[in-house]
Amino acid sequence: MEASRFIEIGLLTRPHGLKGEVCVDYYADSPFLLEGTVYLKAGRAAPRPVKVQSMRMHKGRPLVIFEGVNDRTAAELLRGHVMLVPEDTLPELDEDEVYLFELEGISVVIDESGEHLGVIERIDTDAYQEIWVIRTPQGKEVLFPAAAPFVLDIDLDSRTARIAPPPGLLDIYLSD
Repeated sequence: MEASRFIEIGLLTRPHGLKGEVCVDYYADSPFLLEGTVYLKAGRAAPRPVKVQSMRMHKGRPLVIFEGVNDRTAAELLRGHVMLVPEDTLPELDEDEVYLFELEGISVVIDESGEHLGVIERIDTDAYQEIWVIRTPQGKEVLFPAAAPFVLDIDLDSRTARIAPPPGLLDIYLSD
């Protein structure tokens, strides 16, 4: 399948057990993306399609067996591979939902002042919380907790997010 753009949905972290299962740091909400064919990418190599033979949840994480991966040694070779899906295979979202990759590059505006804070450079989800990494026009990096009380509105059409930062947060990053 040819796709114009691949979206990262997980990282293969380590083998689990002896039968070829691989533990996945999974970034998506939908387990349905782990059905059928996904793409794996190692380093700068081109993504290659692989069929998911089975998937089960273990301690809140997916354990996946890929077709042709039948033992721990084969699973170990997949450590560090990025798991991708073609963008056009992602499920439709509700009106008030966005995919995280859609937020990259949008402008962030402070609600109270209307001031342009910067642009979302990337989204970090490692800390059990979504963190927007915002680059200011002065080149400073702001780590912003993208929690409901602080994110007031996201408008993908105008490529703008309106925020209400917690008191003192911006002072930490923007003071000279």
